[in-house]
Order: sequence, then structure tokens, then C-alpha cells
Amino acid sequence: MIRFVTSFALLFVIVANADAAWPERPVRLIVPYSAGGSTDTVARLVGARLSERLGEQVVVDNRTGGGTLIGTAIAARASADGYTLLMATPPLTVNPSLYSKVPYDLRRDFVAITNIAASSNLLVVHPTLAATSTRGLIALLKANPNKYNYGSSGIGGAGHLAMALFENMAGVDAVHVPYKGGAPAVADLVAGRLSLMMANLTTAQPHIRSGRLRALAVGTKARTALFPELPTIAESGVPGYEANNWNGVVAPAGTPRAVIERLQHEISGIVKDTALAERLGAAGLDPIGDTSEEFARYLAAEADKWGKLVKAAQIRAE
Repeated sequence: MIRFVTSFALLFVIVANADAAWPERPVRLIVPYSAGGSTDTVARLVGARLSERLGEQVVVDNRTGGGTLIGTAIAARASADGYTLLMATPPLTVNPSLYSKVPYDLRRDFVAITNIAASSNLLVVHPTLAATSTRGLIALLKANPNKYNYGSSGIGGAGHLAMALFENMAGVDAVHVPYKGGAPAVADLVAGRLSLMMANLTTAQPHIRSGRLRALAVGTKARTALFPELPTIAESGVPGYEANNWNGVVAPAGTPRAVIERLQHEISGIVKDTALAERLGAAGLDPIGDTSEEFARYLAAEADKWGKLVKAAQIRAE
């Protein structure tokens, strides 16, 4: 018995020392999007500062394709040693409901680290539309079911799901027109070929400031610093509504707890640093930097919410 206890204690010390020594080589941060996009930008901003704090390089690895499924699958199959991380975005929680086969299980294959930042979807309309508030838009849509159309970046995309949630909770119906990307949808809305949409704040911002689009509300839980005068959808006619874009970090399940805690501490500190917070804010991102437990609860809630909506609205990815 004494020999067993001694051996167990030695094993514990070895594991503890191994975790304490981490990292001893570069850490890979998988981004399931192409270089240059908003998620890639956040990853590189945070990754550069994380490299300084860890004393080892954080390498951004862009693995695109399959609506983020390819990069996510690579991360799910990676060794749980702290040397592979994944930039997580809404598709991580939505895709299991949208696709018949998904190469990962959110709860089984990943452990949450922290949610870096969130950006709002904006409920925007063409200036000629006879609605100057969310309540006014709801009244207009209820009086004219399926008369007005809205665009999105594609079936199952953030804008589509945000609008589908709005329709479901507000009890209205509009015609969905999917595009291959959010930018062409916004362009058609500016041109008057669409009536409304849930647009990414960054994409819609210049058109709102120029008066070519009218913003009615934000989809986040709280108002956004870039447009503090805009109410939330929840406070302007659809209580409980929340649909935003977010960028967080997760790791393969089984990654040592000490490593998770170190990463959460470092990334949270980076996100809350004034200089980086200002850069994120200028890009329309509200810094978060929550705990691993808080982010885990958020991921589970998001998966449940979107799973119910996808089923109710019978949305399937193409």
C-alpha cells in the first residue's frame, strides 16, 4: 500500500510539473475562416499578445471550408495537450442542428476557455420602408405577411438565424433571400432591392452613418458603444431577444485543467487591457473575457437556443 501511494504521489508530481512547464513549444490557434476576416483579425490580435505572455509563439492556422466544420474537426481530433486551440464562433453551437452529420460533439470534444468579445447584429431597413422603430416594423410585417424580403450571408448564416429568431419571437413573416456573403446582401439592401436584414455591425456601419440605411435596434443583450442611441431589440418590442456574433477560445476535451486556467487568465487579461479593448471597440466588438465555467454555460445555452429554432423553422444547411 505504501509503495502504491508513493508511486501515485510521484505520478501526480510528474503531471503537475508537466503542466507547470507548459508551454515548451509553439501553440497552434486554429481559425476555421480565411485570413483577413474579423475572426482572423481578433485571433491575430490576441495571439500576438498571448505569445508575449506565454513566452512561446502562438501560430494562427487558417483551416477553412465546410462552414467551419473542417477546422473545427481538426481541433476536435488534436491531442489534448494544450498545444492546439480553436477560435470558436456561433457555428460551433449551431452546426450540429443545421447539418445531418457533424464531425464533433460540442459537449464531448471541447472544453471552454473564455469568450473574447461579441459584436452586434443590427436590425436595419432601407430608408424608404415605412418603419422607424422595431415596433413599427413588427406592425408593418404583421399587416403584410411575406410581402417584404430580407437578405443574409446564406442559409444557416448568422444573419439568417438572427432574422429567423426575430420572426419566431415577434410572430412575423418575411421572405428570406440568401446570398453568398453578407456584403452583397448589404449592397442590395442599400440599392433598395431588399427591405430589411440583420446586418453585421462592421459591414453596416458606414451605410448607417451616411443615411443609406436606417438602423432600428441592436441584437445584443445590452446596447453597443458604437451606437449607444440604438435600443436593443429586447427593449423595443421583442422581450428576451438576443442574437450576436462572438469570438471565443476552446481546447480539445481532456486538456489539463492547469493549462485551461492559465490560458483563461492570460487571455482574459489581454482582452481587458485598455489598449486592446479600445481596438476591439473601434471594430464594433465588446470585450468579454469571462471564466471558463461562464463560457461553457453560454455555449450550452446557445446550442439549445439555436437547436430549438432550427427545428421549429425547419432550417437545413445546403
